Amino acid sequence: MIETISIENLGVIAQAELPLGPGLTALTGETGAGKTMVLTSLKLLLGSKADPAIVRAGTQRCVVEGAFALEEDAKCIQIAQEAGCEIEDDLLLASRVVPATGRSRAHLGGRAVPASVLGQVGSRLVSIHGQADQLRLRTAAAQRRALDAVGGSEHEQLCRQYSTCYRAWNQARQDLETWREQALAREGEIAGLRHALEQLEALDPKPGEDQALAEEAGRLENLDLLRSGAAEAASAISGDELNDDVANVIALVSVARRALENAADHDPRLAALMPRLNEVAALTSDLAMELTDYLSDLDADPDRLAWVHERREQLRRGCLEIGGLGQVFTNVDELLAFGQHSAARLAQLDGPLDRETELAAEVERTGKELKAVAKRLSQARTKLAKLLSQQVSAELEGLMMRGAKLQVRLNPLEQPGPTGMEEVELLLRAHPGAAALPLEKGASGGELSRIMLALEVVLAQHTATKRHTFVFDEIDAGVGGRAAVEIGRRLAALARHHQVIVVTHLAQVAAWAQTQLVVVKQVGQASNEATTTAVETVEGPERVRELARMLSGQSDSQTALRHAEELLEQANMAQSKL
Repeated sequence: MIETISIENLGVIAQAELPLGPGLTALTGETGAGKTMVLTSLKLLLGSKADPAIVRAGTQRCVVEGAFALEEDAKCIQIAQEAGCEIEDDLLLASRVVPATGRSRAHLGGRAVPASVLGQVGSRLVSIHGQADQLRLRTAAAQRRALDAVGGSEHEQLCRQYSTCYRAWNQARQDLETWREQALAREGEIAGLRHALEQLEALDPKPGEDQALAEEAGRLENLDLLRSGAAEAASAISGDELNDDVANVIALVSVARRALENAADHDPRLAALMPRLNEVAALTSDLAMELTDYLSDLDADPDRLAWVHERREQLRRGCLEIGGLGQVFTNVDELLAFGQHSAARLAQLDGPLDRETELAAEVERTGKELKAVAKRLSQARTKLAKLLSQQVSAELEGLMMRGAKLQVRLNPLEQPGPTGMEEVELLLRAHPGAAALPLEKGASGGELSRIMLALEVVLAQHTATKRHTFVFDEIDAGVGGRAAVEIGRRLAALARHHQVIVVTHLAQVAAWAQTQLVVVKQVGQASNEATTTAVETVEGPERVRELARMLSGQSDSQTALRHAEELLEQANMAQSKL
């Protein structure tokens, strides 16, 4: 609940402190005194948009501060802590600073936060009902939420389960629709992949084939140069058969071995060189044999060279053409990698598993699950509709709407919607024999106020037991007499479990409050002295005079004073019976 609100330089309010205790608090005052600014201050603490025009004339900024008492397991505690806010003794401090020029600033728990965080926390602590809320009550979404709230946490879980099933079913439908819409594009892609793979199969390239053919072409094109080079090298190593007198490596190594063998017996150092010289002899011999084999294999083959050139051209064209437009490969290995990727993609698009059948089956499966949950939800809402109708109608009877009945109609939908298989519509039958009309057609502003109060009283009986703050802004507009007394009675009943703040012009309502705050306009004496507004707590005789003023417009009328005392006495006696 809200413990205190402090206001500085907000509209006509220069300085005000609002002590807000548990139970019912009535905020009263003459028209134009500034009650709207008090509500504006509360809305600022709840994250509403800040307008610099609300800053009191002649000042630089307005400041609103508030203290919220929280329950230990309140969800808003988690939100505040995630924002880095500090909470001491379950007390959360909030403030809003609105400069005359520039952007407003918000603080929560000693930490600067976006105004949206104030809204997230405040929405879980405070509900404000005014004329705008009456308009929202006319919408189908608000009426559905009112019905679902009667079901409590168990029904809320069923609504969440339906929402989950609906999202799964809707996603499955979208996936199937997208698949079918893309069928033509997939057919074109499949045809392109198949053509590319057929080309690749006909070409039948081997890994590294283009590099191997390039090396072979270089050999065949330079055959004479290779032969003369290999022959000259072989002659230098092993000698020339036609000229034995020409020095060669093998002969020279043999001379070196014989010379070293003769001297090695006389010096170990020379003997240690013999293995290395033997190794040279073996290497040169092997090299001579390999050069001889190379020369024997080095035969001219014009046909082979022509085939190599043709094959290389085939591979080159394949790298340029098989990938299609925009796909150019620099070598055969890249082309083969493309072939592997294309085969995998083709298997995905046109493989043994029928993707469309799978998607259709998923739509059917999620649809069955949704239908089952929707049936349970509709059955639950049918029961809740009867319960809500009975309980709200009983409250309306007590609020002097004799014979009025609230009816809850469930209008079936042809297709499942995001919130169920039906739309919820609240209708009002104003009196016996009258037609049941939608609230936007069958209820006046005053009737809507009483219907809203009746709904809150009923919903308070079904929702969680955590304390909440309800703010009613002139919910008694358009009513009076006995109906006003009954509005006060129900506000007091609601205040037994929650903190309730009501802005009212009716003494019959204010008399039920445990605390009464009066917004007083103070007109400056001098012509240049600004008008200010103060908020005062009235008790005892002062409260009786304020109620008398509300009854007759005169706070010193003896008749009005007696009537005010009577109202207080009756309200106090009735409070004990709630």
